[in-house]
Amino acid sequence: MSTFRPYGKVNEFDQAMLQADRKRTRRRIAIICFSFIVLVTVIVGAVLETTRNSKGDSATDNDGNNPSSPVSTSIKAVCDVTLYKDSCYNSLSPMANSTELKPQDIFRLSMEVAVSEISKASRYFSVDKGAFKGDNMTVSAMENCRELLSLAVDHLNDSLSSTAATSIEAAVDDLRTWLSSAQTYQQTCIDGFREIDNDSVDNRLKPSLELTSNSLAIITWISKVTSAFNLNRRRLMNFDAPRQDHQWRLHGERVLAESSDKLKKKADIIVAKDGSGKYKTITEAMKAVAEKNKKQRTIIYVKKGVYKENVRVEKNKWNVTMVGDGMNSTIITWNLNFVDGTPTYSTATFAVFGKGFVARDMAFVNTAGPQKHQAVALLSAADQSVFYRCRFDGFQDTLYAHSNRQFYRECDITGTIDFIFGNSAVVFQNCNILPRQPMANQQNTITAQGKDDPNQNTGISIQNCTVSPYGNLSSSVKTYLGRPWKDYSTTLFMHSNLGSLVHPAGWLPWTGNSAPATIFYSEYKNVGPGSSTENRVKWKGLRNVSDKEAKKFSVKEFINGDKWISDAGVAYKSSL
Repeated sequence: MSTFRPYGKVNEFDQAMLQADRKRTRRRIAIICFSFIVLVTVIVGAVLETTRNSKGDSATDNDGNNPSSPVSTSIKAVCDVTLYKDSCYNSLSPMANSTELKPQDIFRLSMEVAVSEISKASRYFSVDKGAFKGDNMTVSAMENCRELLSLAVDHLNDSLSSTAATSIEAAVDDLRTWLSSAQTYQQTCIDGFREIDNDSVDNRLKPSLELTSNSLAIITWISKVTSAFNLNRRRLMNFDAPRQDHQWRLHGERVLAESSDKLKKKADIIVAKDGSGKYKTITEAMKAVAEKNKKQRTIIYVKKGVYKENVRVEKNKWNVTMVGDGMNSTIITWNLNFVDGTPTYSTATFAVFGKGFVARDMAFVNTAGPQKHQAVALLSAADQSVFYRCRFDGFQDTLYAHSNRQFYRECDITGTIDFIFGNSAVVFQNCNILPRQPMANQQNTITAQGKDDPNQNTGISIQNCTVSPYGNLSSSVKTYLGRPWKDYSTTLFMHSNLGSLVHPAGWLPWTGNSAPATIFYSEYKNVGPGSSTENRVKWKGLRNVSDKEAKKFSVKEFINGDKWISDAGVAYKSSL
């Protein structure tokens, strides 16, 4: 690694390297532009060929559309990359009013129809509570769906706005994240009803889920075309940042930008149980946070104490940093759970939806206990959320890494069944993962990842962590690395220390004796007595990855985190 030099004269070698780098950048831009021209040319060629073959033929299909028209052919060419080709074509054809549609134009149209369909579906969940008098679980599921579909619409609208603010190619990472999350919100609505053995909403959300999936497939396809030529894209969230912003720190761990003590001194809001702050509860403090604050962070210092409250960081509370006096000193605790009548999604002691949230040096606890089954300590659906030196205590479903991009560093996580779960793109780095004693006849499963569409850019990446027993965990309890919650569950343990508590089979089926071949489970260069893969399950979805493939699950590549984690003032390792 070259040493860092102060600004000054650039030597001849560096100057030559700089010029060469500029030439490569110009060449890459030229190649990617050419690739899209070729792409459009292929579509236009298909149009012309279809037009020649059907010249003079004015036949229409059953809907009155001419399937051989240039517009129809262009849309069909793009819809062919989706999972639901018929719904893609049938929804987009009536909206097309130009014969010069590019793939980017069709992508925007696909998001518009998805927003329209989700908005239509959400009306079903606006039924008055009185219609379900006495059925509290159904009422809660309805309320959750209203919130979830609202979040889905927000993410699609954000995606539409971003395509107006910058090029689609520049914003592709954000677009894939938000569309993946929009799908997750709708699926969570369905899962909430399935929890109470009610599948009535499956068909109501089927059209909107398919249309959202189509948008995701199209942007993923565009992304692959871009990536094929190795273009160094600038993402929407930091496209104005100079390329060399963090170059001197590319290797090793990023420097911790700011200590917790400094943050406490700069706090905008102080919460204290003893009355020494402006507020005695975190909920009261959150009400004082300005909405949609883009320019600067709101720092909340929560002094030591046990805060018995159910906290929500709402979706309009952006860029909040919450700092405590340590994971064993500042503790937020509550006891909502499924057995007592609360859907899993609503059981979280602490739920975060506002983007850019950072928590440091505090604990999130659900005290319901193992007999109450699903009981979440923390749920995060906040994009670019960071948790540093935090503790998450619970049993089943402790940490719900629900959606969007997330990062956890030097945290302690305890639990029994599926205690790290969700469908976010999340990296756990230098954390202690601590399976604990479950109920009789239960076994521990650390992860349950919820990817259900192959185009979602989601998964659980566990890097440089330690898996060891918590408290009085009996050696007779079987502990597994995870089980596949959905058909495309994606989880990787890498460079981690796996204790002897890890069962030799490694992974547990969700049902039956095997798992879908479409999952992606892998272990990469782990150590410890539980790391041997000799007796692992023999599933097709259990992959051996190369160094290059493992690198795709790093902070830099998997969650595009170099900028936003660094801005959060948290130490991290960018790559392997």
